[in-house]
Amino acid sequence: MRRDRVLDVVGTLARFGLAAVWLLSGVPKALDPDQTYVAVRAYDVLPTLGVELVAGILPWLEIALAVLLLLGLGTRAAAVVSAVLLLVFVAGVSQAWARGLSIDCGCFGGGGQVEPGQTAYVEELLRDTGFMVLAAWLVVRPRTLFAVDS
Repeated sequence: MRRDRVLDVVGTLARFGLAAVWLLSGVPKALDPDQTYVAVRAYDVLPTLGVELVAGILPWLEIALAVLLLLGLGTRAAAVVSAVLLLVFVAGVSQAWARGLSIDCGCFGGGGQVEPGQTAYVEELLRDTGFMVLAAWLVVRPRTLFAVDS
């Protein structure tokens, strides 16, 4: 019984942590759509229409995931979508690095071209991998405290 309570607390921390990540990344993008467009375009993988769609939808998807996770509503589904989105981010950063692009990921607002040597690809990939661990925990064990799902 005590073990279950500890796991519930760990899950709750993972849920709130991932929600904070999505809020901190989505809100700045929603508040500055022009800069979000610049950041998405810098990855140089999508046609103009694709850049417009991603830049327009991404902030609101991130905010929606944050709200769902804060409420604990559809926790497993929100965690699955989070994990997939984080995998897309890892793939985006990895391809930019492999192609020799010098960009800031724009993960928490801002983003776009930077001077060579000003990139932080390793840190970005490690950070997103850590966020994927939070999402994976919630996929495997979505039961948390203070959740509508409960």
